[in-house]
Amino acid sequence: MDKFEAIRTFIKVVEAHSFTAAARELGLSRSAVSKSVSQLEGNLGAQLLNRSTRFVSPTETGAAYYDRCVTILADLENADLHVQELQGEPKGSIRLNAPMSFGTLHMGSAIADFMELYPKVRIEATLNDRFIDPIEEGFDLTIRIAKLTDSSLIAKKLAPAKRVLCAAPGYLQDHPELKKPADLKFHNCLHYGYLPTGSTWHLDGPDGLHSILINGMLCSNNAEMLIAGALRGAGIALLPTFIVGAELQAGRLISLLTDYQPPEIAIYALYPPNRHLSAKLRLLIDFLSARFGDPPYWDLVT
Repeated sequence: MDKFEAIRTFIKVVEAHSFTAAARELGLSRSAVSKSVSQLEGNLGAQLLNRSTRFVSPTETGAAYYDRCVTILADLENADLHVQELQGEPKGSIRLNAPMSFGTLHMGSAIADFMELYPKVRIEATLNDRFIDPIEEGFDLTIRIAKLTDSSLIAKKLAPAKRVLCAAPGYLQDHPELKKPADLKFHNCLHYGYLPTGSTWHLDGPDGLHSILINGMLCSNNAEMLIAGALRGAGIALLPTFIVGAELQAGRLISLLTDYQPPEIAIYALYPPNRHLSAKLRLLIDFLSARFGDPPYWDLVT
């Protein structure tokens, strides 16, 4: 018995729920498929399939064995692909998802530079702020800016994502002085919508953690809209430095309450564990990590 072929046959039967359908896809006779699976069961000393005249389903043991076999065969195929890729110039497609603001401000130029280095790699980039499931939507690489919770995805930290309270000098001249986090209640706060924390800003400082329910005349899920409001003196914004770094450097915005920091978040590259980390994907992740770095270039100007 060729065990690898028997395993591939078993996988096909599980996925087709039928010996006949599996045989048709494999180009074998039904009896050959049935015999192969039976030999595999005999070799393992365990029943892998529940058989009926109309439907085939894995046993509990069979389901666990199927999951392991799929992973092992995928790893073998990926190893072959990796060797082939190492023999030549990286090529093929990478489906990439990234947040809108970070994508337009930083990913565009980074991807252009990457493609100059590797002209045979095709990037299919989708930018949005919707929380997506990379596995379900078929993305090879997802850029996520967050404090990561437990996930089935593999994550590589690319850079920290520092956030600052900031406002235009004109706003500060016309409004009460901001000395402590509680003073934010008396200011117009430009609020990023759809955050898990709602309308509450959390700031940690030398006197502990402060949670402030903020008020404001502008709430948006678009950072460019918030920064435009801040630059026009509409209020105080809490924004990542990858968006406001240049404005802070130029003095168009001023950092506030610098002894108080919001909870740490970071910029991560995420990819599914069952997705082959091909040479081209590894190259892109390493390129982005070196490009953004720690500290990232946008923080060097704040």
